[in-house]
Amino acid sequence: MDLLPAEIASITRRHGFRSLKLLNVHMDEALSEEPYGVEYGSLDNGLHYYVRVNSKPRMRAALALGVKVGSVLEVEEERGVAHIVEHLAFSATKKYTNHDIVKFLESIGAEFGACQNASTSADETIYELLVPVDKPELLSQAISVLAEFSSEVRVSASDLEKERGAVLEEYRGGRNAAGRMQEAHWVLMMEGSRYADRQPIGLEKVIRTVSPETVKGFYDKWYHLHNMAVVAVGDFPDTKSVVELIRTHFGQKVSASIEPPVIPVFPVPSHEEPRFSCFVESEAGGSAVMISCKIPVFEMKTVKDYRDSLAEAMFHCALSQRLFKIARRKDPPFFSCGSAADVLIRPVKACIVTSTCKEGGIIEALESMLLEVARVRLHGFSEREISVVRALMMSEIESAYLERDQMQSTSLRDEYLQHFFRKEPVVGIEYEAQLQKTILPLSLVQELERNFNELNGFTSVFCPSSEGITAFDISAKEVSSFAENFRSTCSCVIKIVEPRARSTIEDLKAAVSKISSMEECGAIPDWDDEHIPEEIVSVKPDPGDIVQQTSFPNVGVTELVMSNGMRVCYKCTDFLDDQVLFTGFSYGGLSELSESEYLSCSMGSTIAGEIGVFGYKPSILMDMLAGKRAEVGTKVGAYLRTFSGDCSPSDLETALQLVYQLFTTNVVPGDEEVKIVMQMTEEAILAQERDPFTAFANRVRELNYGNSYFFKPIRVPDLRKVDPIRACEYFNNCFKDPSTFTVVIVGNIDPAIALPLILQFLGGIPKPAEPVLHCNRDDLKGLPFTFPETIVREVVRSPMVEAQCSVQLTFPVELKNVQMMEEIHFVGFVSKLLETKIMQVLRFKHGQIYSVSVSVFLGGNKPSRTGNVRGDIAVNFSCDPDSSWKLVDISLDEILCLQEKGPSQEDVSTILEIEQRAHENGLQENHYWLDRILRSYQSRVYSCDLGASFEAQDEGRSKVRECLNPSTAQLASQRILPFPCTSQYSVVVLMPQSSRIRFLKSLLQSAQNRTGTEAKILTGIGGAIVVAVTLWRYFRSSLKS
Repeated sequence: MDLLPAEIASITRRHGFRSLKLLNVHMDEALSEEPYGVEYGSLDNGLHYYVRVNSKPRMRAALALGVKVGSVLEVEEERGVAHIVEHLAFSATKKYTNHDIVKFLESIGAEFGACQNASTSADETIYELLVPVDKPELLSQAISVLAEFSSEVRVSASDLEKERGAVLEEYRGGRNAAGRMQEAHWVLMMEGSRYADRQPIGLEKVIRTVSPETVKGFYDKWYHLHNMAVVAVGDFPDTKSVVELIRTHFGQKVSASIEPPVIPVFPVPSHEEPRFSCFVESEAGGSAVMISCKIPVFEMKTVKDYRDSLAEAMFHCALSQRLFKIARRKDPPFFSCGSAADVLIRPVKACIVTSTCKEGGIIEALESMLLEVARVRLHGFSEREISVVRALMMSEIESAYLERDQMQSTSLRDEYLQHFFRKEPVVGIEYEAQLQKTILPLSLVQELERNFNELNGFTSVFCPSSEGITAFDISAKEVSSFAENFRSTCSCVIKIVEPRARSTIEDLKAAVSKISSMEECGAIPDWDDEHIPEEIVSVKPDPGDIVQQTSFPNVGVTELVMSNGMRVCYKCTDFLDDQVLFTGFSYGGLSELSESEYLSCSMGSTIAGEIGVFGYKPSILMDMLAGKRAEVGTKVGAYLRTFSGDCSPSDLETALQLVYQLFTTNVVPGDEEVKIVMQMTEEAILAQERDPFTAFANRVRELNYGNSYFFKPIRVPDLRKVDPIRACEYFNNCFKDPSTFTVVIVGNIDPAIALPLILQFLGGIPKPAEPVLHCNRDDLKGLPFTFPETIVREVVRSPMVEAQCSVQLTFPVELKNVQMMEEIHFVGFVSKLLETKIMQVLRFKHGQIYSVSVSVFLGGNKPSRTGNVRGDIAVNFSCDPDSSWKLVDISLDEILCLQEKGPSQEDVSTILEIEQRAHENGLQENHYWLDRILRSYQSRVYSCDLGASFEAQDEGRSKVRECLNPSTAQLASQRILPFPCTSQYSVVVLMPQSSRIRFLKSLLQSAQNRTGTEAKILTGIGGAIVVAVTLWRYFRSSLKS
């Protein structure tokens, strides 16, 4: 029972952080090796365990089996086997066969992919489960599954054959542009080490041909219980009972190898000379520069180690902020740029600066990146820059401290896994918060507390000095010293990516030499920062009035209508102490525009965003918001205009001030901002056109939605038609009239504090004299949506570096207005049923895909309260190009079988359980409630009574759940999809464009089946093609030279 009123309790919790006492610690004081807040130990057979009680989410447990085994342990003929073992674990064990583990877990609501998954890296393998524990036997069964993974994975020839296809498809999916670039960078970084050629996915040859004996040998050798840990974090009554379950299921397990294998350490050699790479990737999403410097990973053992990690994080944050500001200047050298540090493998981490730039701008971008790091080495960061970073970090740790009792079980599980794998200390958020406050300068802490106390009328209780406290705050000079890690002599790797070869390694070396010379002679000036205003809203508006207030107890919300016409609905929750979410929406969007205006106005958000929709340039606003957790974004869609925000309760005023600025700022396009936007957009369009999937996606839209201007992709020549003035004018009007907006706020709101802010910054938004974009939802224009009336089966061929194949199978959907609430829920259940059944047949039975997704689009009609709803249901998967049409027909057969025979009771029970578990989790999340309330306002049954609309939605869901059985599911599949499904659908398959050599081979193969003159003619034609191509290429190269 809380003895304090809600308002005082909320303030006290936040004041509790601000008044945390500093620690009496010294630099060499050791951090605890024992993980905080968890029962930690090991069994007699060597298995480690971590068990912690945590009630977020309620009645759920996050489980994991961590194994210190990764791809680096593979010998040449095993490359890819560690990953194959991970796949086989879910396929068959001693107790479970034929993917029964997956079926069992889904039957209790643990959806495949989302709640049961695994990952393999170079150093470790992790198996993860998120399961309900509201029934005593469920936790025991889930732990037994992890126990099966530890020593009972079955590796038969049939098991392996079934899983090869899924692994091959995962391999093929990674052989796209991003995958090739990542692989090339990895090899360059790890050169001279075992890691260089031990990517987890392995070799295609090994995946196709590896024997069961080889896989079993790897599993038996390395999967030893001494190298494993079970982590269980969840809503348990106690930890002792969970430890006993672990002991029950794991205690009798015996590893195949009697003695635990020694996990070898594979060093990565350092190098003083930088490595350079010019990677040409014809399908690249743009031009990019990566500067990576490798440094050894040191264990964090002492307070000094923690302090050093904090200083390093401050460096990367400060450098990233500088680089962001450069990207927003006139004629910027890059579009985006940032700095970070990341542990790549067990012994090595990398300091990385990456940027994206215009094509042909690689050298300018590289020089600018090197120049900024050199500038920091010469002049350091300013005190102001560091104070901004300190404020950001203080804000982050404060948020974590306030929500220390509301951390997700999955997050805690991951912390304990890192303790097992890397010995990362788990000291608890309370201690960490105190440690950061001790390390941060006292003057800053005092300033933060003074601002807080003045705001809330408290007298300061913070003592700036105390016996035994050592002042070891981090200086700007110390933060700046981390720029030394980016010297070209520090195992530096510089790699560029271009769609066409424009730069050489000599160019890269020259850029490094140029900046080094400038640094040596001190020719780099100090950083010149921008002036930062102190207030977001310079003149505070007069508060509005409440003209109507209504409570809806069944939803737990209060609704206000204010004097400017804006409707505000708020719901107070205690899910997260440091979170408030809000979304405002108004009807009327891009569908209302004529074809002549659509192009310019659709660019409005992009252009206005670059200029600054809150009255300030983004680079300036970033510093103004330092230390505050408040962000607001906008979106202009087909039918709705929305703004959304996420903030801390203490920063609600700041977030609402941003909304006020959004409505009162008149964005005016400047030549420089427009130029930057157009350059970025042009590069993005060119990147899309290089991507083989773009032609596929464009054809899907064109085929399924009609060749309308609304669905047409923007081409580079179209950009010349964009009118920036009209674009900004339209954006300004989208967020001008508050009387058209409904705002929903959900989170840790104290009405006594929040209501005055709502009235001032939302109620104080001036209402224009004449309505602006005042649209009735029933009168909106629908999208020009026309689905093919017959069967369409098409192939889109696109040039590819490596063969990829994607399939989209689409069915039209039209929901009748009668019982619309129930029908929408039926659509959700049917789509999940389709996804489950197709996954079962294509992956688990035939082993031909890695994953499948079924998506629903119901935006084919305007959001009126009458009329039918039109859209489509689409099935997407990737596969071997040679198997695509076979898998399409198998999918159609499975859907038709569902329509003609219906699903099994087990199928229905599984999707009901998955939906129920997702619903239960959602009820504990602010995002979920925000979405439910918004859908109630936007529902076709809404008529100024939110409670009735909310109840209608709940009733619709309940009715569908109560009546859903094999028979009703079968009827729903017939009603929602065309029946039979084979009567109307579209299929688009992306295939690699046939090469000239393959074409010649087909001609020669055809010639072998013919005789005499006919064969000679075909062979002659083939030879002529090769000669013609060769001459054409020679002629082109001669012209260039």
